[in-house]
Parts: sequence; structure tokens; C-alpha cells
Amino acid sequence: MLCRFKFLLILSFALLSFIGRAANAQSVCLPAPRLLTTMPMGGKAGTQVEITITGEHLDDASDLRFSDPRLTATPKLDAAGKPVPNTYVVSIAADCPAGLYEARLMTRLGVSSSRVFCVGDLDELVRTKPNTTLATAMEVRVNSVCNAVMSVRAVDHYAFDARKDQRVIIDCATRGIDSKLDAVVIVADAAGRDLQVERRGGVLDFTAPADGRYVIKVHELTYKGGPAFYYRLAVRELPPGAAIVRQPSTKAVNSFSWPPTGLPEQAATAETEPNNDRSKAQRITLPCDVSGSFFPAADVDFYEFEAKKGEEWWVEVGSERLGLPTDPSILVQRVVGSGADEKATDIAEFSDIPSPVKVSSNGYAYDGPPYNAGTADILGKLTIPEDGLYRLQITDLFGGTRNDRRNVYRLVIRKPQPEFALVAWALHMELRNGDRNALSKPLALRGGATMALEVVAFRRDGFNGDIELVMEGLPEGVTAQGLKIPAGQSRGMVLVTASQEAPRALASARFFGRAVVNGAEMIRPCRLASMAWPIPDSWGEIPYPRLLADVPVSVSGFDLSPLTIAPVSSVFQAAAGSKLTIPLRLTRRSEFSGATMQLRTAGAGGFERVPQFNLSLTADETQAVIDLGALKTPPGDYMIAFYGGAVAKYRHRPDLIAVAEEARKQAERQLAEIDAEVKKTADEAKAASEEKKAEAAKAVEAVTARQKAAAAALAAAAEQVKKATQTAQPTDIVDIVVSEPIAIRVQPAESK
Repeated sequence: MLCRFKFLLILSFALLSFIGRAANAQSVCLPAPRLLTTMPMGGKAGTQVEITITGEHLDDASDLRFSDPRLTATPKLDAAGKPVPNTYVVSIAADCPAGLYEARLMTRLGVSSSRVFCVGDLDELVRTKPNTTLATAMEVRVNSVCNAVMSVRAVDHYAFDARKDQRVIIDCATRGIDSKLDAVVIVADAAGRDLQVERRGGVLDFTAPADGRYVIKVHELTYKGGPAFYYRLAVRELPPGAAIVRQPSTKAVNSFSWPPTGLPEQAATAETEPNNDRSKAQRITLPCDVSGSFFPAADVDFYEFEAKKGEEWWVEVGSERLGLPTDPSILVQRVVGSGADEKATDIAEFSDIPSPVKVSSNGYAYDGPPYNAGTADILGKLTIPEDGLYRLQITDLFGGTRNDRRNVYRLVIRKPQPEFALVAWALHMELRNGDRNALSKPLALRGGATMALEVVAFRRDGFNGDIELVMEGLPEGVTAQGLKIPAGQSRGMVLVTASQEAPRALASARFFGRAVVNGAEMIRPCRLASMAWPIPDSWGEIPYPRLLADVPVSVSGFDLSPLTIAPVSSVFQAAAGSKLTIPLRLTRRSEFSGATMQLRTAGAGGFERVPQFNLSLTADETQAVIDLGALKTPPGDYMIAFYGGAVAKYRHRPDLIAVAEEARKQAERQLAEIDAEVKKTADEAKAASEEKKAEAAKAVEAVTARQKAAAAALAAAAEQVKKATQTAQPTDIVDIVVSEPIAIRVQPAESK
């Protein structure tokens, strides 16, 4: 297994105090562009919507792009034809399906992290005035959706009219659209008296008791609010008995492993109640695909089937991976006899699927990645010991108080169908000095940088072979090398490298894994995961990672990596059992704190066991020595990389100092020219005849006004120089440094 990135950063007191400062959002990881909010958060298909964005490190932001070409954006222009800052007009094609799409900005540093943008079929509203009292309740129509930001320490009010017995679904989208809001939603009568309450950030199914006016109240569970606590409140009419369809939602990281390839959208068989008693078990035939529900509370569903000795079946359940708060558990028993003579013997029990790799013990980048690829769902092998009747019982372990029909499950029992699913995320630092960082890391490459993506495999039905990792469709000057996931292991890496000369560009890459399964090539996509919100250093905020819809890769074209570590040769060769020396070339573009950095090795074939070694941060060339004998590396071709943590003295936009200095010099020249003109005009006024004195005085007044304006411009230019100089002051930032990929060919040892 590839070694996960672990640090024991024994740094100076100054660095430790620097990293511990919660106020400094860039103590960990170099600045990356991040799109944080859009308002509104969505629009109706076939319309245009004007949105305002906010973010961080969005210098020189230009294009606003989406994960689907049916959404396009152009900057909003003012009356003079100039772009209005941070404002775009989004056009949504009429044939754009309802759902969630990723919105991103192209900036000086490359492509930003994404924020979801919702497309729907309801009329869109935006709350523009305070509505924190019953008297100021905002009018909303049934079959519309309102975009709003949660008021701080307050309750937002909305009013709508309904007919007697009209069924109205009130759906407040929050976490599922990247908001930090945990919403409480209440429907009340016209006087504000509560009728129904939903405290789990969900949906209200309301039937109006009479014609009249009703009020919706929305507040954050702990009355927080502000720009990050936004929501979309949908009010929709639904016929009695019709199933509720929630607003679209992002998917948790662990949902990458569901569904199995080829699984139909609808199950072939539905649960038939009552089947919540052993004597009323539902008969099924293997293989099977059954849809059921953990309802009512404490529900236990029983299924019975016949099976033959020696048969092997794989049992899989999807429920928690559907975004539900469930924890399925299965017990399989062999049943002999009936009635009072029945004897049931346990033969298998299935519960959670653990993460294929160890995750952080505190949910942040502490001793593992802050992403969890495991799930409370089920996947396990069932081997039949004898011919006969078997009973399967399925329940929600913590469903004793959950009385919700929407807590469904999908039970699949099949013959082995070996395959795999993949998920990846940007490599995170693991700091053991108390720092808690969980950052969104867009694939925004600086020139000369290599970015590492951790890739995790979910192996299904006994597949245990090698998985080759591939990324295609990259921008010019960018390459990707996959450090394959070896047989029997679950972790690999993809190294994405931008050359120093790579031009500014953005491309949507194709990311996938390739393996041979039962003699045939199998290709499966690799989903990318990221944090919904960047948490640089916080002890009071829980990270919310999610899956992304696409894989955008960009190159800044301006900024360069502080350090590039590159092999001096394209391939290194050595005999098995020998020592391999790898010369490395260092290109420094920044100063660093400390003289050395510690490097680890990533790569299949046992290379992750290479002892850590120190790399000089002052040398232009160095070398790494690998003992192939100690590793017992067999002959073959390998790809490895070195990686570690370094503290760069990062300077933000030092180029602006020269720009500001030039502007100041120009302002000085203009002021000097106007000073000379003022002197000349004043001398001419003194020498003017009586009949021209009034005209000369006006000329002096005009040129003096220009002199004051030029002096003010010079003062402003001097202030810009000061600000640019302050901004570009070196700041210690600890970040991951990854070498360019290193190809190794291990040849058979010479026979003696």
C-alpha cells in the first residue's frame, strides 16, 4: 500500500506559533483560488439570471465556467460598457436538465474550487429585503423557489396562500447545495402559530386545513447566519399520495462506490409487507434485486430463499450511500424444520464497509486524509454450507426512533461480478502540532509544480488485480503519471505536472482506472472529491467533503512553484538487489525556512518502504539512494515520486510592486510637469495687462486644481506602492512539495 503522507514536523517555535494561528488562513498550503458563494444559487431552465459571486484569491478573475456547456456566463456590463465587479449574467439553455452543476472562475492562479449552481423548473425569486418578522414576511407563490441568505440570530418569514386540502411540499435545500446552514423549517398559520416543524434540515409535507394564508419560518439550528448560510426554499404543490422528490443534492464521498455497474435504476422486486416477522418472511429467488424501506421505526424485514451447498453469493446493500441517515445490518440463518420444530443457525452477519484506507482520526488532516471512502452499507460474500432454506433479516441498526418511509434500501444478492470503483482527492498534509486543516484544493497548477492526487479503490466481489491510473485531455504543457494501485492494495497516486513554460489554460480532463478482469479490459471512471468549504485552521467547524461532477485542470501561466524537484534522466536502470542512485535537480523560486526538508517515497513494488531522507534546500543538485536489495524489488518497470513538507517564504504578487512603482513614477512626472505649468501660468498672470488679468486668474485657478489632483494621484500611487510592498512581504507557509515522476527499470540480477 502506498504510504500515506505523514509528518512529524519538528519546526522552530516561530513556525509552530505561525501554524497555530487560526486567524491566518494561509498557514497551511499555498494560496489557491476558491469560489465561495453565488447569489442567487440557481435559475430556471430557459432563462437568464444575474449572479453576484464572492471568493478568496480570485485575482484577475475572468471567465465563469460551468461543468455543462448548456450553462454559459458573461460579465455584466455597466452603462459605460465596463464589467461590473463580481457580477455575471448566466444563460441557462431550455434543454438543460434540472440538477446541480459546478460553477468555477478562471483566475490568475488558475481555476477556482467550485460552488454548485442549481437548475430547476420552478419560478425563481431572490429575497432582497429583511423579512425577520411576521409583518415583513416575504410573499412567495406555490410552485416557486426563493434564494436567500440566513439572517443572523433571527427567523426568516415567508407567506403563501393555499386552498383547503391542498398538499404543499416545503423543501429547504442547504447542505446539499454546499451551504453551512442546518435549517429548522416551520409552517404556521396566518397568526404565526406553529403547525408543523422540521428540525433535521429537510422537507415539510403540509396539507392546508382551510383556505387562507400560511407562514413559513426558517432559522439556523443555533441561529447562525451570514453569507455562507444560504438556502433555496422551494414551495411546490403535489397531488395526494405522490412521492416527494427533493431538490437535487450533492453526493457524499462514499457514494462513489454505488451503484454497482449495470444495476437498473429500478429494482426488479419490491418489499412486500408484512414481512417483519419470521413467520411472514418474503420468499425470493437468487439472484435478486429488492427495494425496501426501514419503516416503521425498528422495522426488521425478513426474506427467505433456497440455496445449494457450495454456492457463493455476494450480498450488497445501498442505503447510506443514497444519502440517508441509515446503518443497515444483515443476519443470514440456515433454517431447518418449521413451526415449533424450527431451528435457525447463524451462518453470516454483515455490517459496515470500512474505508479501504485509514482516514484521519479527527476528521481533519491529522493522521490520514480527511475523506472517508467507507460506508455504513453492506458488501460481503455468502458461502452456502448445505442445501436448504435460508432466511435473511435486514434492519437499520439505529432505526429505533426513525419513522420515515424515505429511509429506503436496495438489497442485491448476485453471483460474483468482480469490478472496482475509484475516488481521488488532492493530497493533504498531516500535521501533528494541533493544526486542523481541511482545504478545498482545485487542480490549479503553478508552472513547475507537481500536484499529487490520492486515489482509493473500492474492490467489489473479490477483484484483486492491478489498477492502472490514467488522466487524459490535459492542458498544453501538463502531463499526468499514474502510480498504479498494485494487486491486493487500495491506494495509488496520480501525479499531475505543469512544466515551467506551460501556458495559461483550462481543460476538462478524463480520469479513469484500467484493469484486466477475467481476461478482459475494464475501465471505470475516477470521481474527484473536495471540501465543500475550506477550513484552514478551526476547532469549531466540521468539514463537509463531497464528490465533484468533473475534473477541471488548469495552469496559472503567471505564478511558478516555489520549488521543483526533477530527475536528471527520464529512466533510471539498476539490477535487482543493487543500490540505485537517482540524481535530482532542484529549481528554487523562493526562500525557505530551514536548510533541509524530509522526503518520503511513493510507489508500488515496495518503494513506499524506502527510509525517509533529508533533501538540502540550498543545493542545486542532490541525489537519492535506494537499496533495491533491502526492498526485495523484483525486476520490472516502476514509477515513483518523492514528497515532503517545506516552509516557503511565500510572496503574494511581488510583480505588483513594479507596476505600482511605475505608476508612482508616472504620477511624479505628471505632477512635475503640472508644477512647471503652474509656475509658468502664474508668471504669465503677473505680467498680464489689466484687461486680461481676469482671464489669467481663471487659467491659474484651473491649472492649480489640476496640480491638486495630480498631487492626490501621486499620494494614491505612493499608497499603492506601500500596499503592494506590504502584500508581497514574505510569509511562512508550509506546503506539500512533490517531485516530478521518476521512472525506474529494475533488471534481473546478473547470474554468477
